[in-house]
Amino acid sequence: MSAAEPVVALRSVSKRFRDKPAVDSLDLIVGRGDRVALLGPNGAGKTTTLLMLLGAITPDSGTIELVGYRLPHHRTKALSHVGFVAGYLPLPENLKVREALNIFAGFYGLRKPKPVIDAAIDRFGIAHLADQQSRELSSGQRTLVSIVKSTLHQPKLLILDEPTASLDPDVARRVRTALLDIHHEFGTTLLVTSHNMREVETLCERVVIIAHGTVAADGTPNEIATTFNTDDLEDAFLEIAAQSRARGGADDSEGARP
Repeated sequence: MSAAEPVVALRSVSKRFRDKPAVDSLDLIVGRGDRVALLGPNGAGKTTTLLMLLGAITPDSGTIELVGYRLPHHRTKALSHVGFVAGYLPLPENLKVREALNIFAGFYGLRKPKPVIDAAIDRFGIAHLADQQSRELSSGQRTLVSIVKSTLHQPKLLILDEPTASLDPDVARRVRTALLDIHHEFGTTLLVTSHNMREVETLCERVVIIAHGTVAADGTPNEIATTFNTDDLEDAFLEIAAQSRARGGADDSEGARP
C-alpha cells in the first residue's frame, strides 16, 4: 500500500451480479504518482472494479474515492481529473483525428488546445494520422488516438485497460515510453490492466492481482514471484489463475464494459 496521498481508495467494496459476488470486500489504495498494475484471471473482478472506479456502476457496499472525490455523488468532478484508455472506446467517425482531438480538448476545458494537441501528437508519434478520418483508422490506430486523447488534460490519474494489446511491438514500445514520460513530467498516476507481463514490469512498480473479487497478491513483481516461489511475475500469475480455477473458477461473465 502506498503512503502517498490516495488517488484511488476502495475500502471494503463489494458488488454482486445475479447473487454471485464479482467483487468481495475489496481494499485498494493507489497513491499519487504510483504506477500500479491491476491483474487477474478472467472473471476475477477487474472489469467490475474498473466500472466502479469510473462510476459506471455502483457498489453494493463499501466506499470509493477517486482523486479525492467520493463516488458516485461527485463523479463528474472526479472524472475531470481522470483519463481512461481502452481499445473498445469509439471515436467520432466523420472527423479527422486532429478535429476529434480538438473536440475532446474542449470537453476537458482547454482554452488553448492547439499547442497541447501538437505536443501530444509529437509525443506519441502520430503526425501521420492527424489528417486521417477516424473511420479510416485500424483498431490499433484507434487505440493510439484514444491514448493521446486521454492525456490532453494532464490527468492526475490515467486508467489504461489493455493499452497496447492491438498495437505493433514497435508502436507499443513508443507508447510505453511516452506514458512513462508523462508520469515523470506531470506526476500522473498510472493504473494499468494488461495480460502482457513484460509490459506490466516496464510500466508498473507495483502489481495487485485479484482473484474471486479480492486481493490475492500485492507487491513488486519480484516480491510476488518470491511469494509464490516462481521464477517471474508471469509464472506467479499463472499459479494464481490455476488456484482460482481450482476454487470453482473464473469465467468470462464478469460485468459489462462501459
